[in-house]
Order: sequence, then structure tokens, then C-alpha cells
Amino acid sequence: MSSRITCEVRTTAPVAVVRLTGALDLGTMRSVHHALNAALADQPDALVVDMTEVDVRDRLALSVFAATARRAEEWPGVPVVLCGPTPIAARWLSESTTCRVVPVSRDCAEATRVAGTPSPLRMRARLEPVSGACRRARELVTEACARWNLPDASGPAALVLSELVGNVVRHAGTPMQVTVTLRRPYLHLAVVDGSSAQARAGGTDLHAEGGRGLLLVRELTQRWGSVPAGTGKAVWAMLPAT
Repeated sequence: MSSRITCEVRTTAPVAVVRLTGALDLGTMRSVHHALNAALADQPDALVVDMTEVDVRDRLALSVFAATARRAEEWPGVPVVLCGPTPIAARWLSESTTCRVVPVSRDCAEATRVAGTPSPLRMRARLEPVSGACRRARELVTEACARWNLPDASGPAALVLSELVGNVVRHAGTPMQVTVTLRRPYLHLAVVDGSSAQARAGGTDLHAEGGRGLLLVRELTQRWGSVPAGTGKAVWAMLPAT
């Protein structure tokens, strides 16, 4: 008999809470992975996973939470907290590497408090795919760095965000949401657009039609990447917050 699990997303602003109900094993962990990634696509300040009604049947399936936390750290730059695991699930978590990545709280209320404190510093803007979008993106990140006292990050961050926005203007051609988040030790930059085509840096061929801007992004950042977000994608980058 196949296992089943359901995922209910509730928002306790600014924290997203995903309540799982059913069996977690190697067969259902993919559904959990998709549900958690979908919750992250709304860019909450934190993500809480309620395990109160979860029957963990395979300890290896718990790795889905560590994978989600690592992705959330990169984009949208938020913490993930687990709550309410059964005694055996709590023991398996404590014996695995998952607890090194994801904190575990006794109940949902405590997890929400832990996840939401402190809230990250964040600035957002909705931009259209027009010629002035790159300038507006540079203004946004310059303002953020001035407000958060990050003088060394301002120049590189403005250049990186301008390239990310320019990539949307040139290739996706859809409205976009630009987000600048400070979660030390990194400044997180993200652009979410309406195209599902993943962004990839081009090669070294100077005659290639695209991708050279993303090569610059790769050189200027600690890490960067492109992940699905809703019906589109998020292209994110992380720089040292100095």
C-alpha cells in the first residue's frame, strides 16, 4: 500500500507554516520537497514545518528538511525551523546531520517565535521589463546599503543586481520582483520573473549572444543560482555584508 502525505500552508505573517499530515518516507519526500519549495516562493521571513501529525517511516527521508533549509539559506535567505516531531522522529533528527542545519522546537508557537526573531532587513520593488529597470535596481540596492551601513558592498551589489534585472529585460521580458535582504553575514539579492527558463552563465565565447552578464555575477558574488519560483524563476546572489 502506497504512503500518502498532505501539506497545508498557513501564513502567520511574516512566517509561513507548513503542516504535514501522513507518512514521510522515500516515496513521499518528493511531495514534501515541492510543497516546501512552493512555500518559499512567496518569500516569507521564515518557514516553520509542523511535524505533529507526521509518521516518519524512513529516517533517510528526514534529509528533505536539510535540503530545504540549505536552499532557503540561499534564496530567499530565510531560516527553516521544525516543530512537534514524534519522539522517534526527534531521536532520528538528533542523530542525523539535519539538526545541524535545521533547529527543532517543541511546538509550533515556539518555532514561530524562534523563526521570526530577528526578522531580516529587507527592501523590495516591483519593476517592469523596461530600459529604466536597471537604474531603479541600482538605486534600490544603493539605498539599502546606505541604510544598513554596508559601504563596501554597495558598488558590487549594485552591479550584480543591475545584471540580474538586465537579464530579465533582455530574455524573460516579464514584470519582476526585486528583493534586497540583509541576513548577516551575507547580503542577498533576488529577482523573480515570470519565465520558467532557468538562467545560466554563458561560456567564454565572446561572440555568444548571452550569458556574459551572468559570468560577471559569478565572479562578483559568493554564490548565485537560479531556482523555480511559482510559474517563473528566482535568480539570486549572495555577497559578503560589509
